[in-house]
Amino acid sequence: MSSSTDVQHTDETAPRLRHRPQSRTPFAVKFLVVSTFIVILNETVMINAIPRLMADFAIAERTAQWLSTIFMLTMAIVIPVTGWFLQRVGTRAAYATAMWTFTAGTALAAVAPTFEILLVGRVVQAAGTAVMTPLLMTTLLTLVPDADRGRVMGQVTLAMSCAPALGPAVSGVLLELGSWRLIFAAVLPVAAAVTVLGSRHLVDVGEKQAGPANWVSVALAAGGFGGLVLGLSRVGAATVVETAVLIATGALLIALFVLQQIRLQRLGGPLLDLRTVRHRSFAVSLVLMSAGFMAFLGSMILLPLYLQNLRGLSELQAGLLVMPGGLAMGALGPVVGGLYDRLGARPLVIPGSLAMVALLAALSRVDADTSYGLLLGLHVALMASLATIFTPVFTVGMGDLPASLYSHGSSLLGALQQVAGAVGTALLIVILDSRSEQLAQSGAPPTEAVIGGLQWAFAAAAGMGTIVVAAAMLLPRRAEPPAVAKP
Repeated sequence: MSSSTDVQHTDETAPRLRHRPQSRTPFAVKFLVVSTFIVILNETVMINAIPRLMADFAIAERTAQWLSTIFMLTMAIVIPVTGWFLQRVGTRAAYATAMWTFTAGTALAAVAPTFEILLVGRVVQAAGTAVMTPLLMTTLLTLVPDADRGRVMGQVTLAMSCAPALGPAVSGVLLELGSWRLIFAAVLPVAAAVTVLGSRHLVDVGEKQAGPANWVSVALAAGGFGGLVLGLSRVGAATVVETAVLIATGALLIALFVLQQIRLQRLGGPLLDLRTVRHRSFAVSLVLMSAGFMAFLGSMILLPLYLQNLRGLSELQAGLLVMPGGLAMGALGPVVGGLYDRLGARPLVIPGSLAMVALLAALSRVDADTSYGLLLGLHVALMASLATIFTPVFTVGMGDLPASLYSHGSSLLGALQQVAGAVGTALLIVILDSRSEQLAQSGAPPTEAVIGGLQWAFAAAAGMGTIVVAAAMLLPRRAEPPAVAKP
């Protein structure tokens, strides 16, 4: 970019940023949306490669599944630290660090000679990915005035919804062309190019707040969030005792982390500032988003299981069937964002949450002969209902915070989303397995037993959705004027 122009800011001291003068959306936000799309795509891109990896490295399916588990685990460990990190180093340095880390992990994974090295590459990728969403949200909230945030947040939703939906389909096409290494080889030049461009053209947004990291907090966050997510991800794959110990240890360390942050808030240097939860609308949005992600991510794993294990579809076919739902959710993002700017949150979130519960209840009636057309329609409608929830809730919740807490609020929300997704997935899988086993022991045929478990799991997801409905009633129409956080 050859010129610099002032953009609209929420305060007069906000810095200048290079972008197109005619654009209503700041260049920084657009560029970060593209970069975030690239890194989020990699969360789901390895799903279809598992059979190839099992053959190439002579490993069991459970071992190969660690490629997804380790990515989620690393995200849960790193995200709680990003609030401090973003305020410490600034926008440009945070972007360069995150994207070069992601690029290095991609390169390592592309040439990995062993499965263990491939796992290391995924860890490095995830460490970079964990920084990008809080960085994007913090930058957006700093640069975009409140009256236009819904529209811009809708553009973000488009990228963040489409990326995971496209991941399995993209990997399926690349696997048709050759080795699983093509997945990383295709991403590598794109990631490197946007990293170089961003490092040159992005400038710092907001003020840096220098301060050393509290390493006790770092250790507690890593052990707590990491242990809890790991324990939840091992439900059904490990012994009950092992799973219980991991979950209990993680929960205990998170409790100690919270107490440590409360103590550090009085001293002026928390790693994750929990004064965010004193802001009512943000606290309500945390509950709503966490419950929504429990139902959303938990139910999203059920449909592919049903399509592959009961209906005999390949992973690519199952991915293609659910892809329209993700694309619909992304395409509706800008529309919902524009409606939020005009109508506020409640007229969108309350009907959307009621529709979500109804659609999950409808999915609880699927059987072995449910038509693919009906499944596709229900899934697209479910994703559309979620589009009316997530964009307004995030916008109104984060808009309730003062600028000094943006990075901490987005980090806390990101961390809880990881935990909520793991909780929802583990809970619904336990319900599915328990009900299926109960029916099998009572003499039901195997297919009928699994269908019965699946129906109960979808019904449980609908039950989680009722929490979203209740929380939606507590949302304000628009973000309340932020008050200065008290020590």
